[in-house]
Amino acid sequence: MIPFIGITGNFGDKGCELAKGYYHCILEAGGSPVVIPPYTDAAALETLLGRLDGIVLSGGADMNPLLVGEEPIPQLHGINAERDVPELTLIRRAYEMQIPMLGICRGVQMLAVALGGSVYQDLGVQYADAPLVKHSQDLARERASHNVFISPDSTLGEVFSRSLLPVNALGEKMLAVNSFHHQAVRTPGCRLRVSARSSDGVIEAVESSEYKSIVGVQWHPECFLAVGDRSMMPLFSHFVREAIGFAKAKRLHTRILSLDSHCDTPMKFDTSEERLVTIPRMFDGHLDASVMVAYIPQGERTEEAHMAATAKADAILDRIEQTVLADSGKAAVARTPEELYRLKHDGRKAVMLGIENGYAIGHDLTQIPHFRSRGVVYMTLCHNGDNDICDSARKSNGEHNGVSRFGAEVIREMNRVGMMVDLSHASENSFYDALDISDVPVVCSHSSCRALCDHPRNLTDAQMKELARKGGVMQVTLYEGFLRSASGACIADAVEHINHAVDVMGIEHVGIGTDFDGDGGVPGVAHAGELINLTRQLMDRRYSENDLRLLWGENFLRVMREAQNRETSE
Repeated sequence: MIPFIGITGNFGDKGCELAKGYYHCILEAGGSPVVIPPYTDAAALETLLGRLDGIVLSGGADMNPLLVGEEPIPQLHGINAERDVPELTLIRRAYEMQIPMLGICRGVQMLAVALGGSVYQDLGVQYADAPLVKHSQDLARERASHNVFISPDSTLGEVFSRSLLPVNALGEKMLAVNSFHHQAVRTPGCRLRVSARSSDGVIEAVESSEYKSIVGVQWHPECFLAVGDRSMMPLFSHFVREAIGFAKAKRLHTRILSLDSHCDTPMKFDTSEERLVTIPRMFDGHLDASVMVAYIPQGERTEEAHMAATAKADAILDRIEQTVLADSGKAAVARTPEELYRLKHDGRKAVMLGIENGYAIGHDLTQIPHFRSRGVVYMTLCHNGDNDICDSARKSNGEHNGVSRFGAEVIREMNRVGMMVDLSHASENSFYDALDISDVPVVCSHSSCRALCDHPRNLTDAQMKELARKGGVMQVTLYEGFLRSASGACIADAVEHINHAVDVMGIEHVGIGTDFDGDGGVPGVAHAGELINLTRQLMDRRYSENDLRLLWGENFLRVMREAQNRETSE
């Protein structure tokens, strides 16, 4: 595969132009380069970015400091007003779309500014931490003039891991680079981290702190190849490989249907909080469908409270339908797997309806066919705290010692009407009871592995094996506290839980249920727009296209079909 790489063009007296070193290095690394001129047409930019597999941010003049609220100092050099706003817009949108980026010289500075960092207007007067290395060399551009020191735990360290470079006492590789700048990154911001410095401490390279394909360097690596020096080619080869991975993931998502089996986005409908699942983010993350649930907190178990819980569930489902209808050109509510595939074919996103906590039906079995007639595809039997149906994994008094008599009737009625039984949040006794009672496979819409994170909400290996034996599916969740006992969970932990679940249950019984907007989301896959990053991580673990088709929804839809076929047959 040859990835399509956009390179930002410089802008001079003759219009848009580009030094040949940039496209020579991309060609040599196996990419197909195209120049991106500076323009601000939003629709044209969206079309372009949809076709790019990677972006190189080229060098050039200083940025206008007024754009970041600073007054220009006397040492500021010439600015390039034609490039500044278009490139900041380009970077921010490419970042949202997870497109791999490589910033060079001015490019690394633009990366930092676009993503929340800052830049020195002039090192000579603003940087006073140490005597300066000569950062603007008089040597020819293809000659190295000073060393940079690469952090050993960085992406850049991995890029040059096979290069025979000297190493200092701190384990940092010493790379000789060229240097043509009087500005530099002052602070990388929270989305980037420093991966290399010069001996005077000036930031020489940054990379994503969120497990994205973003690297920026202060030197000009594209100059060296002109004299046959291939020392910088590992950087371009790595970038092109990242672009290939992104391209493959995008193409795979056109061929499979991807479904997130659990999000709590309706909880944020009436708040000012940022929603992690939106229709635009579903497009950015290449997510086809999401099950949005009507979450009902466990409350008093009186007749009046039960009636209020039922009314609240109906109101939330109404609100979901209204919200999707307002964006009907791009999304619709779906009730069956067939409707999901039809919407994907039409280029629209799908929302399915769920209920989190059987407390929503109170003690009234007639509410089950009512909610199923509304299109609810599953109901989580409980949440945190026991209800009339079963005992919970948390805040439980163990009053039923599993599923109650009424709970058994609920499960049978759910089987009858074609609504899936969801056992996330259920206690172990409730879990095993429900498996025995249900005539059709059940799901755990957002649970992870207790062997990797000892939390009562997670499933033991024994539970997972029994769930698989009965034909059910466990949807690995992205809730930090269910991925890692200590803080600091990230996308790698999510992949580890998926791997463990597949090892224990088999590929046919595992899926993904993010719990976005219910505190789900970790660095690397923090919202729906980043889900393609999870696909890339799984592809790197050698999961096949068919494996990913199963993980991304087909396993969950198999259970849904079986449940809904039961409804049809009766």
